[in-house]
Amino acid sequence: MKKFLTEKPLKSVIILLVSYALLVVLFESLLGYFQPENASTLQITTLDADGVVNQRIVARLESTGKLYVAANHWPRAWYREALANPAVEVSLGSEQESYIAVPVKGAEHDSVNADNSLGLMFRILTGFPPRYFLRLDRAGE
Repeated sequence: MKKFLTEKPLKSVIILLVSYALLVVLFESLLGYFQPENASTLQITTLDADGVVNQRIVARLESTGKLYVAANHWPRAWYREALANPAVEVSLGSEQESYIAVPVKGAEHDSVNADNSLGLMFRILTGFPPRYFLRLDRAGE
């Protein structure tokens, strides 16, 4: 009888954790598949290690008059590609320009995060991934 009482709560916790993980995978997959575009998004074009062009819709963020993007999700190949090759193309509406992606850390990271906070529901649906920012500086400036 004692074994039954300790197994049931453990099974419930495992089922709950697996269900939550599946919810996060489903949400991230749907978001990646549909890549919703609107006025608060931009398209970033990166190159992978083989020189293959990859395009991704990401949220457009601003802080202190500068343009930023954030890796807010667990899938973040575009972010790693931008770190490896910071020369990126950015499409804002019908305009496309060359930018240099600069990793953001320290006080600048904290400031951008405070200016562009995420809601709790979004954090729950994405599985609480760490958040990384890139500042997009126009190439040649």
